Amino acid sequence: MTARRGRGATVLGAVVLLAGAIAAIWGISSRARAMTELTRETHEMAIVTVAVTRPTAGASGEDVTLPGNVQAFTDAAIFARTTGYLKRRLADIGSHVKAGQVLAEIDTPEIDQQLLQARADLATAQANERLAKTTADRYEDLIKSDSVSRQDYDNAIGTYEARKAAVQSSEANVKRLEELQRFKTIYAPFDGVITARNTDIGALIASGETAKELFHIASMDKVRIYVNVPQIYSRAAQPGLSADIAIRELPGRHFSGKIVRTAQTIDPNSRTLLVEIDMDNPTGELMPGSYAEVHLKLPTAATALRLPVNTLIFRSEGLRVAVVKDDRVHLQPVTMGRDFGTSVEVLSGVTANDRVVVSPPDSLEEGQTVQVAGKDTKATDDEGAPQ
Repeated sequence: MTARRGRGATVLGAVVLLAGAIAAIWGISSRARAMTELTRETHEMAIVTVAVTRPTAGASGEDVTLPGNVQAFTDAAIFARTTGYLKRRLADIGSHVKAGQVLAEIDTPEIDQQLLQARADLATAQANERLAKTTADRYEDLIKSDSVSRQDYDNAIGTYEARKAAVQSSEANVKRLEELQRFKTIYAPFDGVITARNTDIGALIASGETAKELFHIASMDKVRIYVNVPQIYSRAAQPGLSADIAIRELPGRHFSGKIVRTAQTIDPNSRTLLVEIDMDNPTGELMPGSYAEVHLKLPTAATALRLPVNTLIFRSEGLRVAVVKDDRVHLQPVTMGRDFGTSVEVLSGVTANDRVVVSPPDSLEEGQTVQVAGKDTKATDDEGAPQ
């Protein structure tokens, strides 16, 4: 009986020990599974989830609207070349004149009197020349028979040459004054419109450094439009490129012109290229000095791609974008072209098949594992002026 009780106690102890061991093993296993699950969840939470987009191809041409300044094709200020008083005025602002048409006449009493004096001086010089020539001819005959000395003969010849030079000087003075007298009539240098008149009958007219502009004339059958093209577009704005011009006071009207020349240099102050557009203006609708909106269809590089501005990463080492390859981030250096506001032109660094992270966090590092959320988005192909 006692032996049976001892065996029962042994069995009971073994069962308790086995139950304890099972409980211990189950507890350790549960903790291990929990630790594994926690590790997995921690690892998954450490992987950044990002949205990506793919670059889009740029447009074949870029529409750019720029302010333009309309100028007359030929423009000149008319000054006087003689001194006097305005005697007659035959043109006023708005007058359409032809080349060679008389605009005004100047009364030049001083020039007239100087011309009369110069002509009298010329007559005196010519008389002296004739007398000196007669004397020289006589001495030339007398020297052959030794009737006069060589010194007297040389004096006669020298006097004749001096008188002849005096005649030439007087003739030049007469011609000078005659030209000044011709300047008292002011002519239109070309066909055009008088855009300014700064004198009137009886006004004192001066010449030289004190001269004032009398008239301003502009030819309007053809006009020039000057446009300052930003440096980023300067390579595309070449002669021969068509332009569409709009004037605000002529709504719904569009005029066509072409780029004929450029300054071929960038203004260091404005970083722009001066471009000239010529266009016919037979009816005079485009007035010089007007503001114009110039629309240029600029060709763009076929290899240019576009990305949203929120894909750009500005780092100390330069401009970067985050490209996802095999679920890892690669910080790719890029070269930016034009800025269209919500998107930018990327000239190099990415391809059309690259997946680029949108709004990348500042903590993103090279080689970091990421998880792509949803589907790839496409960059919007915005058109706009550079910022």
